[in-house]
Amino acid sequence: LGFERKGAKGAVTNDGVIKRLMPDVEVLLETMATMDIPLFESMSAADARAFGETMNAGRPAGPEVGEMVDGTLPGADGKPLEYRVYRPKSKGPHPVVVYYHGGGWVLGSQVSDEPMIRDLVDRSDALIISVNYRHAPEVKFPAAADDAFAALKWVADHVSELGGIPGKLAVAGWSAGGNLAAVVSQLARDNGGPALSGQLLLTPVTDGSRKWPSYTGNGAGYILTEPLMDWFWDHYATPEQRKDPKASPLLAKSLAGLPPATVITAEFDPLRDEGNAYAEALTKAGVKVKHLPARGHMHTSVSMVDVLPSGAPVRAEMAAAIRGFFGATVPA
Repeated sequence: LGFERKGAKGAVTNDGVIKRLMPDVEVLLETMATMDIPLFESMSAADARAFGETMNAGRPAGPEVGEMVDGTLPGADGKPLEYRVYRPKSKGPHPVVVYYHGGGWVLGSQVSDEPMIRDLVDRSDALIISVNYRHAPEVKFPAAADDAFAALKWVADHVSELGGIPGKLAVAGWSAGGNLAAVVSQLARDNGGPALSGQLLLTPVTDGSRKWPSYTGNGAGYILTEPLMDWFWDHYATPEQRKDPKASPLLAKSLAGLPPATVITAEFDPLRDEGNAYAEALTKAGVKVKHLPARGHMHTSVSMVDVLPSGAPVRAEMAAAIRGFFGATVPA
């Protein structure tokens, strides 16, 4: 990007102009800037959900998987929660990953992250069951966390009939779903199981008790903004509730004894610093951690299958992490 001149008196370096954003991410943001897209935080929760579903309708579906099966399981309040099982093309049984979708505890469903889930299933050869949970503001904290744990326990009790291998169970999630995956990992440790082989956390929310410095540098212009995060948190939990580890897993008294973790943080994400802090805190607690800083990416870009090519290498590492949780190697 720059040049170096060498001579008798030494060398002079000009580093040139360095663009930190991935080129395809930059093009996406430039394109979106020309469109009259309403802000999610300007809408009601119901309108934001409808708008999100409309935006998702035209996206690429992701790779083919072996089978997709829908069902329901009992939530923490006994009422049914929807799930979708994504099975690999290979012959089962398979290791199982319980997946929690993103959307700030307000938006999304068991199918809202489908392109990325299908991509991970195809790359990892693991069975992924994406589970829904009750959403704010209709049902606030700790309903989502309680449902997430209830779903994990149900899956653990039904692994074989789902097509899974008993004893090979992990959790994963993106954004608010990464928050829930981290929370249920702690709840499983503290409540006698289920035993987990690993936790995969993509740009997770880990501490809502304060705003980390990355909110200042990344709080505008990268889709997930500071006002939108405020909107999500205000719908989900009060400032006092955000100090609870079930809302902010970084604030747990101890992180020791948790399953191996892979934590992906994005350079241009307001959540970057709290994700980095969680990876560091897990490491200090003796947990086996792989931290993957996604250089040049923003909060949403890794999930954009067949839209942003630069996300594919990150998802390949995520799939490799899933295989690693279960003692498998990445095929050559």
